[in-house]
Amino acid sequence: GLGIMTAATLLGLMAGRGFGLRDRMATQVERSRLNLLATPSLLKMILGITLSVELVVAAVLSARFALGWHMEWPMAVWHGLFQAVSAFNNAGFSTFSDSLMGFQNDWLILVPIAVAVIISGLGFPVMEDWRGHGLRWRKWTLHSKVTLAGTVLLLVFGFVATLAMEWSNPDTLGPMPIASKMLNAGFHSVMPRTAGFNSLDMGAYREETLVLNYLLMFVGGGSAGTAGGIKITTFLVLVMIVLAEVLSRRDAAMFGRRFGHAIERQALTVASIALMLVLGSTMFITSVTAHPLQDVLFETISAFATVGLSTGITADLPPSALLVLAFLMFVGRVGTITAATALALGGSDKPYRYPEENPIVG
Repeated sequence: GLGIMTAATLLGLMAGRGFGLRDRMATQVERSRLNLLATPSLLKMILGITLSVELVVAAVLSARFALGWHMEWPMAVWHGLFQAVSAFNNAGFSTFSDSLMGFQNDWLILVPIAVAVIISGLGFPVMEDWRGHGLRWRKWTLHSKVTLAGTVLLLVFGFVATLAMEWSNPDTLGPMPIASKMLNAGFHSVMPRTAGFNSLDMGAYREETLVLNYLLMFVGGGSAGTAGGIKITTFLVLVMIVLAEVLSRRDAAMFGRRFGHAIERQALTVASIALMLVLGSTMFITSVTAHPLQDVLFETISAFATVGLSTGITADLPPSALLVLAFLMFVGRVGTITAATALALGGSDKPYRYPEENPIVG
């Protein structure tokens, strides 16, 4: 967890060194305090936030396990600490065989875990902004604004959609009281963002809910954090490019700032590579198994985004399919970071340009 977070953050900062002097001067306002000269301070912040969040969440969970579920204190502390560390690092591993399905009506278990996932999923550049500027929104960088806005948007969308589609499902939210329905719908709008815990049976989801989870898992969380996926910023940059084209605007922009063409191309490249990996892996696994396409697609997206959720088919897959999933997990965890950094630090442009000619599109 600490290694991935530190490497992701530093690689993200190093990417700024790949631009020329003019580009560096133009982006200096956006980078503000977040620069390589502040690396020791940044590493201390990463360590401090990680330990603080994990210890607070572990204390809450341990107390709940001991006082609410009548566990012996040593066992309660063990379970609490494990879930807290797993949640903050977006690992999704649980010490309980059914993940958190046994606690689906306990908000003192589900809410702290969800909070830890959300905080770590924002990424440390956002935390650095919060530490340096507090709630003064106008002083935040464009990256932080886009990440926070995208996080809120996806959380609300995931909550409302899950609640609506699973409301009457007898195998998930159907039998629950209204309060528990809202709690679990909210929890499951957070978990596909690469966290991996589940309080509902994923195999009992309706097909439309699985499709919703495809999107949430593929997008993932914020950059330079513990989340996987193509990242919120990548997704929103692509959305704004499409919107700008539809509205015949020259530039794609958010919060009074336009995106550079280099960032637009990086976002398109990262998303395209991710899509090709997921589709190629899905085709292969479908060819060697008899499982339904929607379950296989869920499995491959979950693997690429390092989510850890499953509809229950993993144990039935042949070794070749498991190797493909393992490959997707590795590439999905380190591939998007290294690809984005390599693109930013790539070689200089050729000293010439070809004549322009446009093919017919659409």
